[in-house]
Amino acid sequence: MQELTLQHIKDAKENIKGVAKRTQLLECSGLSEISKNRVFLKLENLQKTGSFKIRGAYNKICHLTEEEKKCGVIASSAGNHAQGVALGAKAQGIDATIVMPANAPLAKVKATKSYGANVVLHGNVYDDAYAKAVEIQKETGATFLHPFDDVYVAAGQGTIGLEILEDLEEVDVVLVPIGGGGIISGIACALKELKPSVKVIGVEAASAPSMKRAVENKGSLLIDSKPTIADGIGVRKVGDFTYKCVEKYVDEIVTVEEEEIAQAILFLIEKDKVIAEGAGAVCVAALLNNKIKEEGKNVVSVVSGGNIDVNLMDRIIDKALMKEGRRFYLNTIIPDKSGELVKLIDVISKLKANIFSINQTNLRAEVHLGYQSVELVLESFGQDHMDEIVQELKTHGYEVSIG
Repeated sequence: MQELTLQHIKDAKENIKGVAKRTQLLECSGLSEISKNRVFLKLENLQKTGSFKIRGAYNKICHLTEEEKKCGVIASSAGNHAQGVALGAKAQGIDATIVMPANAPLAKVKATKSYGANVVLHGNVYDDAYAKAVEIQKETGATFLHPFDDVYVAAGQGTIGLEILEDLEEVDVVLVPIGGGGIISGIACALKELKPSVKVIGVEAASAPSMKRAVENKGSLLIDSKPTIADGIGVRKVGDFTYKCVEKYVDEIVTVEEEEIAQAILFLIEKDKVIAEGAGAVCVAALLNNKIKEEGKNVVSVVSGGNIDVNLMDRIIDKALMKEGRRFYLNTIIPDKSGELVKLIDVISKLKANIFSINQTNLRAEVHLGYQSVELVLESFGQDHMDEIVQELKTHGYEVSIG
């Protein structure tokens, strides 16, 4: 595979004109204050198809021969590359088949179908879908479009780097999500070739740190990963091509935990009215949780996509609120007598906590005769308020455990 160059990225910029949006930089005062930097968000969640992937997918399609186009295209994707390929193929009248994990967010599956692609659901992770796509490609002769390990795909994603430099020439640090490595390869190449002083930091989900492990291993390898709400970057093996780009251009890789990603999604919604999917929020998660040891710098955080599954939103927000101490599960025991629950509620209400839900029972085996188990979900103003509630309940004689 040929080496990625700045010229590849400049050519891609011309190819995707009129197809991909030129997305904006949004200054984020909340993140700036927390991180002690001047932080900007590169809003690829506002891109056509809701993700940066249209850039690389369409640029790759522009480089197909007429014979390859006639054979149709096939791709594997957790969702965002799928939509990019489907839209790009539709724009050029090419048949497209996309293989996605069976547990891919329904919103991404539906959107991919809406662009006219044939969708095949297979396996539980991206790598399963990739294996199935390779199998179908051999059977049909369709042209395979890899989601990240391809010079033209990476070049398309690299146009984000060109836009960042055009809009913020004095940029010091750029944070980029890492899944298979396509987006960071392209962005890092563009930035380092034009302004070598820019520090490029990759951010991975701690549940799937495939690039971090590859760097430690000095080569890509298949890792054991765990499910992650950042499904768009839940990749078990990075590309050989993208690994080489990261080795050449990227300064540092950090990881973020699931609760930190959830917290970042909520932060973006509340503070900036920005909807980001898990993969799109990992860079913000890194800033919120002091993973980036920089101060006084101009920092760009790439919000790579906004295709979040609304069916998961309540669980993600619940996880985020729990991390911040704004929602917590409290268990206690009260006498099985009339009025005892009211007394408990009275203590809580005087502390201005909101009872989100409550469940009481005397049927649990571990609860002694004459007592009831009470489980509450409470909403508080934060960790200090939560601690105050727990302490006050203990002062009133309640045995309390936080679930």
